[in-house]
Amino acid sequence: MTTPLPTALPSPGLPSKDQIREWIAENPGLASKRDIAKAFGLKGDARADLRRLLREMEAEGDLAKGARRVAVAGELPPVALLKVLAPDAAGDNFAETLEAGVDQGDARILIVAKKGDPALGAGDRILARLAKVDRDDHEWEARLIRKIGSNPLRVLGVFRKGSEGGRIVPVDKGEGREWRVRAEDDMEARDGELVEAEAAGNRRLGLPQAKVVARLGDPAGPRAVSLIAIHQHGIPDRFPDPVLAEAENAPPFAMEHRTDLRDLALVTIDPSDARDRDDAVLAMADPEAGNPGGHVIWVAIADVAGYVRPGSALDREARRRGNSTYFPDRVVPMLPDVLSGDLCSLHEHVDRPCLAVRMRIGADGALVSHRFVRGVMRSRASLEYGQVQRAVDGDPDPVTAPLLEPVLRPLYAAYESLRRARALRQPLELDLPERQIVLSDEGKVLSVDFKERVDAHRLIEEFMVLANVAAAEELQRLRQPLLYRVHEEPSPEKLDALREVAEASGFTLAKGQVLKTAHLNNLLRQAEGSEFDELVNISTLRSMTQAYYNPQNFGHFGLALRNYAHFTSPIRRYSDLIVHRALIRSHGWGDDGLSAVDIEGLEETAKLISDAERRSMAAERDTVDRYLAAWLSDRVGAEFGGRVSGVQRFGLFVKLDESGADGLVPIRSVGREFFHFDPGSQTIMGADTGLTIGVGQRVRVRLAEAVPVTGGLMLELLEVEDRALPPGRGPKRGKAPRRLAERAARKHRVVRRRK
Repeated sequence: MTTPLPTALPSPGLPSKDQIREWIAENPGLASKRDIAKAFGLKGDARADLRRLLREMEAEGDLAKGARRVAVAGELPPVALLKVLAPDAAGDNFAETLEAGVDQGDARILIVAKKGDPALGAGDRILARLAKVDRDDHEWEARLIRKIGSNPLRVLGVFRKGSEGGRIVPVDKGEGREWRVRAEDDMEARDGELVEAEAAGNRRLGLPQAKVVARLGDPAGPRAVSLIAIHQHGIPDRFPDPVLAEAENAPPFAMEHRTDLRDLALVTIDPSDARDRDDAVLAMADPEAGNPGGHVIWVAIADVAGYVRPGSALDREARRRGNSTYFPDRVVPMLPDVLSGDLCSLHEHVDRPCLAVRMRIGADGALVSHRFVRGVMRSRASLEYGQVQRAVDGDPDPVTAPLLEPVLRPLYAAYESLRRARALRQPLELDLPERQIVLSDEGKVLSVDFKERVDAHRLIEEFMVLANVAAAEELQRLRQPLLYRVHEEPSPEKLDALREVAEASGFTLAKGQVLKTAHLNNLLRQAEGSEFDELVNISTLRSMTQAYYNPQNFGHFGLALRNYAHFTSPIRRYSDLIVHRALIRSHGWGDDGLSAVDIEGLEETAKLISDAERRSMAAERDTVDRYLAAWLSDRVGAEFGGRVSGVQRFGLFVKLDESGADGLVPIRSVGREFFHFDPGSQTIMGADTGLTIGVGQRVRVRLAEAVPVTGGLMLELLEVEDRALPPGRGPKRGKAPRRLAERAARKHRVVRRRK
């Protein structure tokens, strides 16, 4: 008969449950199991007894079960991992705890930001210090310790139904893997439906797992292309009810602090499909004797600040969006339509509040003086670029005919002076045609054209640049804080890459001196009219740094300007609204100028709106790619001319002449030989034949695949410089071809010269 072992006796000095509860309440910041053991002087076996005692308390419901720190049940720990929730109607950020074993219940956690904290978005994970408070709308406040990570990984894709759930095929052409979805996580999505999903569970073997969080309908349906981009890039496209209510109840503008400009013959000139009109212009000969041949230019801009006041729901939403995002079939505006399309828009023959600048320029186009006013205006006409250009070229219509001599010709005369100033300044003169996708009412692509640019476009651009310079200089003079539009010069690495492209095309880019836009313009002039014209323009654009907003002035390299700020588009850019508020504050034009909170948060605002701008650009670019793929999907198997626009180890990028679309030729499909990639010269060289393919070469390709849902185009290479591909010796296998290619690359530096 076996004698049972005696039950272990509790260690001497082991605290009671009441003592543990009391200690945790008094020392919430030290409530780990190790801290408790240290506080009561427990060592060795006593620590094991403490762990058993704590497990008992968890089982009895006295302590939060499974938490990394010991906490009294129903209480949040003093430091916790949180998930940031979407802002509420008032713009406040709340959070929920991610701590294992901690039940938040109905308690609300408000995130209290301090100066210098990074911007937080819905889904971000943060480590925060918690404090219990007695407030009407929340019981806890969290102060950021550090940001742990960003939003949980999300995927947008087409759902494919399976026997036990399904799979998601991502719409992002850069995302090659599929995602597995369990039946309980599919939200009853239908086969072929567009869905948004979130990463779920840990990946061990096979495909990563996801759960469907939103069903978005038929990916091939009308208008689905831009909808995909909106969801994929997280662009806010629905205004909260308080924002809409604030816009709907906007009071009429007051005449106080305003100058009456309704006698000025201001007109708006916009694209034919313009969705808002936020700038109006006027020019006349300068009447002052001391400025022979000079001009007076008026630029009036919609006064958004009068409707979107600092700290309002409209203001918080506009700052969150940063800018309007434009797609071929829709616009996601920064402001509700009642403002962007009506009250703020400078429609013809109606009174509208504005901020205006009167600028005097010399015959050489140099800015002599400027004066800003807050006013009210009445546009004489809403004109289109082509309509204005036709009138000046001798073909006026009934609208432009009476405006030709008193309004339009003086505008062009002032523009001629500004052109002279531009020629001396030499901003970067890129010539990149803009694609225009024409859609049917059902959202089907009818054609892909290149927009025609006429002098009317350039006139408005030069007037706006001049007004932006005047705004920056005015606020500098008044020592007012503002957001500058900053564009820094290219990095040495990007310049070296551009120089490689130039040399491969038979051109030169000056080396060993301080880079100026004049040097780049000289390169562009060398390529002008040649077969490498578009390539050199694109390569120059790619060498540029991304422009951004900053409270500090680092100049604008591309425009060759030392002082530059965005003033002319407050309906669609939050940066311009900040500049307007700064002008209002500095001139004492009302109580809706730049607030103390605005000033304190300028750096954060600059980062937020710079990031929003990049987000919009990516969404717009992806949408164009998808529309182009949809347009070309009926022409799979057709042949196209194009030019190599990029070379990578995995393949060649080719820009098609007809549409400007970019497609990929996978390296595995190029000939029947191994190709060695040389990143320095941006070329690949065949191991057997020595065939060298590089950036700028003319090619002929066959469209092998077009996937509208991803925007991806796969191409098959047929000819290089009007010559068919050589056959090579055989399959691309083994190490011998690789060694041959590497040996050939070391022995031969292939330089393509201009023909």
